Amino acid sequence: MQYTKETWPTERWPHFTFDEMKCKHSGICDMDEAFMDKLEELRVVSNYGLAVTSGYRDKTHPIEAKKIEGGGPGGAHTTGKAVDLAVSHKKAYIVLREAMRLGFTGIGVAQAGDARFLHLDTIGDQDNFHVPRPTLWSY
Repeated sequence: MQYTKETWPTERWPHFTFDEMKCKHSGICDMDEAFMDKLEELRVVSNYGLAVTSGYRDKTHPIEAKKIEGGGPGGAHTTGKAVDLAVSHKKAYIVLREAMRLGFTGIGVAQAGDARFLHLDTIGDQDNFHVPRPTLWSY
């Protein structure tokens, strides 16, 4: 569902804001409700604040546009079923463990250097995505 700042359901997802979930390029925020419910549950069970570094990405976002121009489909972020979270060390371990338990189906791990994060998504077989799920990868 496409949200605006005024329609963002703060009461449903109190730990996440429209501004952190919207596309940094276009300002569009087309997040999947079931994904956001699962992300909210992850926040609660992990007992950590989860800083979103990338939420929804419109197909015009430079990262996604480059993929599409190269002949591929857009990435998981274009579905509204993906986020990147700035987490590291023990916190990353706990968030990763809980994400797997909750059924996130795409997990990307970047835990080297200064820009450490986890990518989480809930892409499923019904999405006809280009990478089989469940899957785990490193950056």
